[in-house]
Amino acid sequence: MTFYNDIYPFYPLQRTSFIFSTHLLTIILVFLMITVSFLLILPGIRGRSRVFWMCRIIISLFIGVVIVALNFTSDWAEARAVTNATYKSFSNAVVNAEVGLHVGLYGINITLKGNPVIQLNETIDYNEMFEWKETIDKYYEEALEKGLPNPILYIAEKFTLHSPCGLIYQYRFSGRYASATLWTAFCCWLVANILFSMPVILYAGYMMMATATFIFFSMASFSTIMNLPSCTLTIGTGSLVTGYSHSFWLALATGVLCAVIGVVVVLLDCLVPEKIREAFSVDMDNSDDDEVNFGEGYVNSSFLEEMTLSVRL
Repeated sequence: MTFYNDIYPFYPLQRTSFIFSTHLLTIILVFLMITVSFLLILPGIRGRSRVFWMCRIIISLFIGVVIVALNFTSDWAEARAVTNATYKSFSNAVVNAEVGLHVGLYGINITLKGNPVIQLNETIDYNEMFEWKETIDKYYEEALEKGLPNPILYIAEKFTLHSPCGLIYQYRFSGRYASATLWTAFCCWLVANILFSMPVILYAGYMMMATATFIFFSMASFSTIMNLPSCTLTIGTGSLVTGYSHSFWLALATGVLCAVIGVVVVLLDCLVPEKIREAFSVDMDNSDDDEVNFGEGYVNSSFLEEMTLSVRL
């Protein structure tokens, strides 16, 4: 599509949701249903252990949902700038708008919001997702066909394979490694929850520490994008500088929480193993297995004599 007599191309397709994607909503709803299911059994738990079980369920499911959701968020890093820039190709029209670049593990999200929103007799409020399953060149070509504004096309072009910046290579591989380590952390979290229900609390603590370690590995993998050679993204009168955003700091907080839980569990298991097993309601009936008392029994002496005689014969 091209401009003709100052008429902008029609924008028929639905814009991509940025903050709440369908994957993210599905994950949140699934974990909410699991949380409600576990909370329904709390009235059947008596005494002070009810509060402990409630805290344990909420904290554990919070860690699980964060680890899974971080794979699908689009705000590990972001950059914003308010600028005056040309709106569309083959036109000298300039708009004042806020441009945003949001980086996730599976792609980038580019936003453009006018200030005010309605300018040039058009609503300027764009929100476009470019995924790098293989490359984003396909999405870039679709954006050209739809006639997206120049700021969005300019940023998207920097992440194509033919761009001199070469941002796609480091961003794509960093995101893949970060996602892989996050899924490994999720597996460690599952194993830790299984071990917490068994008389091996010490190893459950170790697995929580392993969960924290893999979360930190994912953050370290994503942080490598900050070591890239500087490629200035200049749009009109402003420029974009990428910095860490909400998902990155949420991953850091979750990793610290897992590390604290793991260290506390290991220390308590070494110092007061009976108390911590009692708190987790494990090994309560098997602590005196070595001192089993069967009481007094009756011995049939005549039967023993007959057995002895048969053996001799």
